[in-house]
Amino acid sequence: MNRMDFETLSEAVDFFTENGYEEDFEAEDDKIIGNFSRKEYQPLDLLIIDYYRFEGATDPDDEVAVFAIKAKDGSKGTLVMTYGAEQNQNAELLRKIPRRD
Repeated sequence: MNRMDFETLSEAVDFFTENGYEEDFEAEDDKIIGNFSRKEYQPLDLLIIDYYRFEGATDPDDEVAVFAIKAKDGSKGTLVMTYGAEQNQNAELLRKIPRRD
C-alpha cells in the first residue's frame, strides 16, 4: 500500500475499509477473531500489511495503532490496538503476527 498520512484513526480505518480491508479483527487471549465472520486465526495465519500509530495530543500514553491484516484464507481487515491504561487486547499475540517487509 502507498504510505499515507492520516490525521485521525477513523481516517485510517476508512481508508483501509475502502481498499478491501473489511473484517474487524480482535486479539483475544490465544487467538485472533474476525468479529464479522467469527473466524478464528493464529498469528502465523495472518500477515500485517501496513500499520499506523497515533499518539494522544495531551498524553503520549494514549497511543493507538491500526493494523491492516491479511489472512491466508484471503480475508482482509483491520485491528485497532490501544496502548494506554484501557488496553483490552492481547498485544503479545499481535507481536507474533509476521509483517510484510
